[in-house]
Formats: sequence, structure tokens, C-alpha cells
Amino acid sequence: EVTLVESGGGLVQAGNSLRISCAASQISVPILSMGWHRQAPGKEREWVATITWGGGRPSYADSVKGRFTITRDRSQKIQFLQMNSLQPEDTAVYFCTAKLDHEVGYWDYWGQGTQVTVSS
Repeated sequence: EVTLVESGGGLVQAGNSLRISCAASQISVPILSMGWHRQAPGKEREWVATITWGGGRPSYADSVKGRFTITRDRSQKIQFLQMNSLQPEDTAVYFCTAKLDHEVGYWDYWGQGTQVTVSS
């Protein structure tokens, strides 16, 4: 089955940076895009960023625009989220996502998440 594994989460002080990554495996169909969602305790899961796989075109939520940068390595099937100027409100579990082009349509896949905690 398709597997998405996040890594790089941890505890940082406000104003510092962190880079998280997601490695995809067991994928035999084209990847359309990969990205990130996050969820803080007691809150709805929200979209953070997406990158198209072929063209590398990024999109960002307004809350992280200018601070976060999403990139990908197509040959390694790895995506990265560089998070700068982190703030306590960025504290959440960050989930890796992938949109795959199957014969019957586009399917979305999710990783298990990695915890990012930003202290004041």
C-alpha cells in the first residue's frame, strides 16, 4: 500500500526554524501533488501548503505565506516543508498528503503526522 512517512518534527523556540519532510513509497501511479495539513488540539484540521509534482508550483495558506517554503525531490519522492519564524500558533501535528492519479480518478493519501511544538 501507499506509505507516507513524516520526520523532522520537534520542539523549537518562537522565532526559530524547523524543516520537516515526508517520504513516499510503494507508489506505482503518477503523483499529481503533495502537501501538508496541520491540526492543533481541539481545532479543525487545516491546509498548510501544496506543491505540484511535475512543475513544482507551490501554494500556501495565508497564515504561513512568507514564512514557510514547500519543496520536493521527484527522484526520491520526498517533500519538505521549511518553516521559518515559527510562532506558538504553529504548534500542531503536521500531516503529509499526496494526490495520486489512479485509473478511476484522483485519490488522496495521508501520513500519520509529526508533532511540531513552538514555545513562547
